[in-house]
Amino acid sequence: MIVSARELLSQFALDVAEGLSQPEQKKLAPRYFYDDLGSSLFEAITLLPEYGLTRADERLLKQHAGDIAFAVQNVTTVAELGSGSGKKTAHIVRALQGRGSAVSYRPIDVSNLALASCERELGGLCDVKPVCGDWLHGLDQIARDRTGSGSMLLLFLGSSIGNLERREIPGFLRELRVRLQPNDYLLLGADLVKDRETMMAAYDDPTGVTAAFNLNVLGRINRELGADFDLRSFGHEVRWNAAERRIEMHLVSFRNQTVAASALDLSFRFTAGETIWTESSHKFTQTELDEFSRTTGFEPVASWRDPEWPFLEVLWRV
Repeated sequence: MIVSARELLSQFALDVAEGLSQPEQKKLAPRYFYDDLGSSLFEAITLLPEYGLTRADERLLKQHAGDIAFAVQNVTTVAELGSGSGKKTAHIVRALQGRGSAVSYRPIDVSNLALASCERELGGLCDVKPVCGDWLHGLDQIARDRTGSGSMLLLFLGSSIGNLERREIPGFLRELRVRLQPNDYLLLGADLVKDRETMMAAYDDPTGVTAAFNLNVLGRINRELGADFDLRSFGHEVRWNAAERRIEMHLVSFRNQTVAASALDLSFRFTAGETIWTESSHKFTQTELDEFSRTTGFEPVASWRDPEWPFLEVLWRV
């Protein structure tokens, strides 16, 4: 599925206009972090010593790829929501092929740079057919393309599920479920609740890479929507919301200011101390994840927990 730049820009423009016009709390959706520059900055974040999440995810996939391949049956397609570079997925593809399965890989991402990286990373292992677009539209395209009786293994790694509002997660999982067929599988990565200091440091590194990643969304609005955000007048702020068990990332305005966006023919006022809420990263318990599966049409098959950084991979079957 090819989504035109004009279509993506139109949705981006609509969401920015709506999100920055909210009277109580201005918001931007975290999916807009991931233009080509944002995707590169996120790859840098995964290398930071404070950000153990991605390394835990990859350790589990590397150590248990064989177990995952053994637990699934007749898989001929591996699809992935928000694939990024696809590096972690190579462990799964190799393990499936080691058991005699010929698989195709369908990465879904809004970044063409990330999809090109997937083709470089896995093109030598299997047939790679990228889908540029958002998660559900991408999965719709893959569903239309499916032929034969083989099963699909859908990957949703890196605790990306935590970027959704907690109340929205069951509905989103049901949306995935209706796009899958009986005996398809979902491999879901989820970051678990841990001590506050460790969680805060993972999103507020001293080198400032996460701050640059957060601020880049304003730079993207400047580049694509003709806005005049002064990035030096906003700062990266991280909060732990204990009641909701989530990390929140905000961009705080250092002064009273007005920002214009020529492509929107709009301007947005900010008072000193006002924030734009850019991301939620919810943290989970295994009990909560089990409940999600039971209420959304999935059957738990297996789970694996990392001993170094509390992180869980769960394998569910439709």
